[in-house]
Amino acid sequence: MAVLRARLGQLVVDCADPGRLARFWAGLLGGRPVVRDSSWAYVDPPGAPRLAFQRVPEEKAGKNRLHLDLAVEDVRRARAAAVRRGAHPVGATVTDAQGTFQVMRDPEGNEFCLVESADG
Repeated sequence: MAVLRARLGQLVVDCADPGRLARFWAGLLGGRPVVRDSSWAYVDPPGAPRLAFQRVPEEKAGKNRLHLDLAVEDVRRARAAAVRRGAHPVGATVTDAQGTFQVMRDPEGNEFCLVESADG
């Protein structure tokens, strides 16, 4: 069987308000939010694939099957900055042998983690 050779072009998130999420994620990752219309928006974070948002009629139900881990220098400072932009922490900050992380939710409830590696 032949191997499919593909590259990741973008990650697409189903949501209710694409423009709001594009602005939120641009605030965390950098880049300029682009709102094409009320059903599609995106941000091109420096050094990362495009993060796109498409309007869907269904509400988010349950836990994400995929989430983003954001590498940060200081989880506590990153958590405060994310909260100011509309994110919500989930549970306590966890520190183990691998480092420190905080589970978060974006303004529409999509989970992501702020991760501070133990090895810097």
